[in-house]
Amino acid sequence: MGKMLLDAIISLGAIGFVLGAGLSLAAKKFAVEVDPREAAAQAVLPGANCGACGYPGCSGFAAAVARGEAPVNACVVGGEAVVRQLSAIMGVEASANEKKVAVIFCAGGDKEAKKKFEYYGAQDCRAAVLISGGNKSCPNSCIGLASCVKACPFDAMAMNDNGLPVVFEDKCTGCGKCVEACPKLIISLIPISKKVHIRCSSRDKGAVVKKYCSVGCIACGSCVKICPFEAITLVDNLAVINYDKCTNCGLCVRVCPTKTIHDYMKERLKAFINEGCNGCTICAKVCPVEAISGRPKELHVVDPAKCIGCMMCVPKCPKKVIELAAPKGVETATK
Repeated sequence: MGKMLLDAIISLGAIGFVLGAGLSLAAKKFAVEVDPREAAAQAVLPGANCGACGYPGCSGFAAAVARGEAPVNACVVGGEAVVRQLSAIMGVEASANEKKVAVIFCAGGDKEAKKKFEYYGAQDCRAAVLISGGNKSCPNSCIGLASCVKACPFDAMAMNDNGLPVVFEDKCTGCGKCVEACPKLIISLIPISKKVHIRCSSRDKGAVVKKYCSVGCIACGSCVKICPFEAITLVDNLAVINYDKCTNCGLCVRVCPTKTIHDYMKERLKAFINEGCNGCTICAKVCPVEAISGRPKELHVVDPAKCIGCMMCVPKCPKKVIELAAPKGVETATK
């Protein structure tokens, strides 16, 4: 009995040795050579695995970069620092794209938007929308159950006391996870330099919108008419901003009757007219808020309390003596 057991152990050991040797030889013969740049690229990536670059995680992106299939500036989380490192690894020149942040295109919270019924189901927007499109009367409103907040891997979102998600720009990386999580499709990624937003997604006519939301767009067209850059158009009863044309002038914010348009400029620069002004009066004529005054052929002045920093006067000045700067002793922060 002992001899049989010993023979069995020796046989199994021999088989294991042969199989191990075979696997070792196969591993060497069929080994896929890894580009050292791939490992180097993965080492500098943040490891968030958010997928914002369009690849399945940081390892997938690193492999694509090493193969020359992905641009070195596609990692929105890593920013400029990662772009510099990847550029050095790949021997190319590139700069980071402008950072994008999530914007919630709905301001109809619990206080502003009417409800059709009270919802007591699963606390998930995708589950709630299965019941009559959600409990709010507006078919395009935020459901307010924080699916976007839960999906954010960077703690860049939170719910406020009005039942709406809030985005923290300093933490938002533009990964797009919240966009994917929103069943109402009311979250978009917008360049961080753009600070004026029409926070509504309703496509209903104005009369209908008034019935269910006090801050919804009623398609009155006031913003379209006042925009000096033709950056706003009405599309299916909704005012829409073309961010390629928008200069953050804020004129549309002032005329919106329902306060649907929000201005997130922390500080608005003011126009200042330097020496060299010949008093041509062009700046005063183009100023939409009558903040510039002065006699013809004399130095004009800007009233900082009236100036909104729209920049309308700057390109019109033939002498190029108007500049924008932070005012002294004037509060310009936008709440």
